[in-house]
Amino acid sequence: MTDTRLPVIDVGPLRSGADPDAVARQIESACRDTGFFYVMGHGVPAALLERLDAAARSFFALPEAEKLAIAMRHAGPAWRGYFPLGGELTAGRPDRKEGIYFGEELPAGDPRAGLPLHGGNLFPAAVPELRAAVLDYQAALTDLAQDVLRGVARSLDLPADYFAAGYTRVPTVLFRIFHYPPQPPGDDDWGVGEHTDYGLLTLLAQDENGGLAVRTPGGWIDAPPLPDTFVCNIGDMLERLTGGWYRSTLHRVRNVSGNERLSYPFFFDPDFGAEVPPLPGRARTTASGEPRWDGADPVAFTGTYGDYLTAKVAKVFPELFAATR
Repeated sequence: MTDTRLPVIDVGPLRSGADPDAVARQIESACRDTGFFYVMGHGVPAALLERLDAAARSFFALPEAEKLAIAMRHAGPAWRGYFPLGGELTAGRPDRKEGIYFGEELPAGDPRAGLPLHGGNLFPAAVPELRAAVLDYQAALTDLAQDVLRGVARSLDLPADYFAAGYTRVPTVLFRIFHYPPQPPGDDDWGVGEHTDYGLLTLLAQDENGGLAVRTPGGWIDAPPLPDTFVCNIGDMLERLTGGWYRSTLHRVRNVSGNERLSYPFFFDPDFGAEVPPLPGRARTTASGEPRWDGADPVAFTGTYGDYLTAKVAKVFPELFAATR
């Protein structure tokens, strides 16, 4: 595995409006090359992530029985809460991690609350500070994701508010906290196996232990933690929207640091009920013509984003899916 570093893009101008098109060209290059880049100049306070990290570590230090008090089965079709080590599958194989699923906090009367992956979150009574930290973090990352999508829109020669006024006016917001225990030497399990993300945009905070790797046309490269940055990658719906001009890239995680590893992926996706056809002028003929690295084809999918997302998550938690049908 090579040590090629992904590009680092200062998104401050997207937030200030100073020179968004210059940032857009950098985003275009990154999305065409690897689909991954680091985000700096994001404006998310370090103290917020420190609060979240401290609360998350307190939660994962709890006895298993206390963590299972907020097991995902208690959330019904909202698919929120805790799953234990090995409880999540990637490509049919258990991942070597445990975690908690969150999303936008919706009151019971909200019309979206009955949809799959929508509703109220489950928070542990033993770590009351986790609730405020998660909700504050989701709000901050929602703002940042909208900013980054302004740059993505300009990179496609669209109005800067193309996403905020359309697909992400009522976004699907999913947030997860993953805990990877130390991996024994010689263990060939993956913390997370090879996969692409499903929606528009992912913003990842990771601790200092690293372990993320990205597949590029030149091979696998590391995406180590860089201070005061988020790792950003595009998902299947942006590949679909651009007719394959931008590619949703395979990535994976293996924790070989010898330490506990925590990561904080935030997924910012289209409206659950929206269809996401290719943009005018971005039909498949504008793509490279090469097959996607994993053989999948989001461009060929028909239906709503909710259809796509639910089918994907059902493969990650097949027993949970069966229990909520």
